Amino acid sequence: MHFDLTDLRLFVYIAEENSLTRAAVRAHMSLPAASIRIKNLEDSIGTKLINRDTQGITLRPPGQALLQHARLVLAQLENLRGDMQEYAQGIKGHVRIFANTTATAEFLPAVLRSFLVSHPDVNIDLREHLSNDVVRAINEGIADIGVAAGSVRTEGLQVIPYRNDRLVVATATGHPLAARDDIHFADTLEYEYIGLYEGSVIHSFVHQAAGPMSKSLKTRIQVSNFDSVCRMIEANVGIGILPESAARRHAKSLDLKILRLNDDWATRNLIICVRDLDALPGFARELVELLVADGDATRGGGGKK
Repeated sequence: MHFDLTDLRLFVYIAEENSLTRAAVRAHMSLPAASIRIKNLEDSIGTKLINRDTQGITLRPPGQALLQHARLVLAQLENLRGDMQEYAQGIKGHVRIFANTTATAEFLPAVLRSFLVSHPDVNIDLREHLSNDVVRAINEGIADIGVAAGSVRTEGLQVIPYRNDRLVVATATGHPLAARDDIHFADTLEYEYIGLYEGSVIHSFVHQAAGPMSKSLKTRIQVSNFDSVCRMIEANVGIGILPESAARRHAKSLDLKILRLNDDWATRNLIICVRDLDALPGFARELVELLVADGDATRGGGGKK
């Protein structure tokens, strides 16, 4: 079996473009050359990888398997290239973390600040993603450490409990809902919302929750962060759903009322996930230990699953 990185990159382009022609353009090669490469790849592996019809190209099961491995190999290569460049500049390590909105905005900053102070030669790449995408990134080797909601499937990964994450409703003290202490999500759909930007994790999560209901989410304005959400709520522009930690932190300086959400999905357990803790560099394992200690401090103990 023989293939090279050019073959893998071309195959990923084919899967993304659903077209050999567009994939060849992205790979900066002629269509005949791309076609020959795919034929040679199939001959080398000994099975057909793609189906071609008038609707475009679809991947056969072996092609789906190859796509997963190709993405992993190319991602690792890109990580290697970036790490080598940083080593040349004096950086000794790089940790890639994918996390959901609550962890990114509320829980990780203090831990990462402490870690970076004690590790001046390590860089961190922190990205916000939906929990399913966090787990996928860990499985595919795109990220080293993930923080996700515990409801996601994590087969094959090492999982450590981290923190509890509760979503609440925040309103202005003069809002009609301010007389209440708790509420079901469905009952909030009568009112206008302050939402986070469309690419945010909580935006997607709340819209998914509203999907099965007969009423849609009435978003009055979208903003970029929890601080802006809370300031708009205080001005009685609308209500908002956000992590309890963020709501209570902002309620110390803003005039807000916080309502408990009675829906089961409002309470989520956050987890730390890695592919293989022992395979991580020492400095990355130290960061995991800091995260575990941070979570233990809020739960009064804990440990690995």
